[in-house]
Amino acid sequence: MIIIVMFIIILIILGLCFGSFINALVWRTHENIKKKEKLSIVKGRSICTKCKHTLGPLDLIPVLSWLFLSGKCRYCHKPISVQYPLVELFTVLIFVSSYIWWPYKFSTFQDVGFGIWLIILTGLIALALYDLKWKILPSIYIYSIATLSIILQVINILHSTQPTKALLNSVLAVLVGGGIFYVIYQVSQGKWIGGGDVRLGFLLGLLAGTLGRSILYIFLASIIGSIVGTTSIALKKQSKNSYIAFGPYLILGLILVQLFGHDILNWYQNTFFLNTF
Repeated sequence: MIIIVMFIIILIILGLCFGSFINALVWRTHENIKKKEKLSIVKGRSICTKCKHTLGPLDLIPVLSWLFLSGKCRYCHKPISVQYPLVELFTVLIFVSSYIWWPYKFSTFQDVGFGIWLIILTGLIALALYDLKWKILPSIYIYSIATLSIILQVINILHSTQPTKALLNSVLAVLVGGGIFYVIYQVSQGKWIGGGDVRLGFLLGLLAGTLGRSILYIFLASIIGSIVGTTSIALKKQSKNSYIAFGPYLILGLILVQLFGHDILNWYQNTFFLNTF
């Protein structure tokens, strides 16, 4: 029990640090893409996005700095978006939830898999945030996450009791996960969804790993997106013709499938097909 508590504390610290990194990563990527800046993604001191003043150590403590400064820059006194602490707290929530509901028994192999998953999660949260803010899914994020995802799936396939079946399942998951969005993109000529959604679909299909899980993440994303969209329209926060960033819902659907997909699919089969034959 002590070990579990200690590990959760470590994940909380990591989640706060990675959440802070996500905020900086997304902002710097946008500056580089849209404003043709040359900001390093991994190097350079953090700065205020308003006055560009270099931030000190006391300005960079996740969540706490925002609270102590009352949500304002220490130097220019302009408001700091609540996005920053929310992303940090959300990353903590997903990291800890992944550990608590990790569907596999931890071992040397699964420890490595879980570590890779946390890095992939960081990229997925950055993708979701970027899409929410600017309705774009940067290809550089998708390709970077895809590289890690391929490594993770190769490890899973090699450690499977039926490697050939696992490989076939993975291929089908990718084809379905991205193929559905590719067809929609072609039929609508890019009017209903963008190319980024298609690439994201292939990536999430790869992470889903099986045909059933790939279909499930799309289904869950559609349900969540419909509920949020309908609620937003009812509250008049957006119109029926507003463009909706679907990427975050797809990513949330995949995370739910990663943690609970096996249980959901088992429940579905036992509920609807138990007495079929």
